[in-house]
Amino acid sequence: MKLTPKQAAFVDAYIETGNASEAARLAGYSEKTAFRSGQQNMQKYAIKQAIEARQAEIRSKRTADITEVMEFLTSALRGEVTDENIVTEGCGDGISEARIIETRISSRDRLNAAQQLLKRFPRQMDVAEQEARIKRLASELESLEKANGVESVQIIDDLREDDMDEETQ
Repeated sequence: MKLTPKQAAFVDAYIETGNASEAARLAGYSEKTAFRSGQQNMQKYAIKQAIEARQAEIRSKRTADITEVMEFLTSALRGEVTDENIVTEGCGDGISEARIIETRISSRDRLNAAQQLLKRFPRQMDVAEQEARIKRLASELESLEKANGVESVQIIDDLREDDMDEETQ
């Protein structure tokens, strides 16, 4: 359902003020009926939907999504992000001037960005680490088997499917 111009103005004013009575006054409803008109408007489905849609739009514009965060961290890592710094310089005769200069972010900040990025990606080093641990454990198991005179270990699954069904019930 399409909103009337007055209802659209009410939605805009409500988003701005968060107060139904004030929004009604700002939208052009009379002073005497502003409270009642505001309450009635807030009960109308089309107006509630319009308010919710606008609030969602505002939230999405204000809130960074994962792509924006990843792009910022990447640009920080690459040294593309700058900081503003205030520098005071002497001009002579005891007079100094302050000015703002832009500098690239520090190595520490770039390293921090790299660490933040790595937290968001599965690392190849983790895979290699896991494979090395598995090989080491396999060799330890083999040496223990030989030390105890066991030729091999066999794991037997003695649970039947109907046992599993009983456990889940």
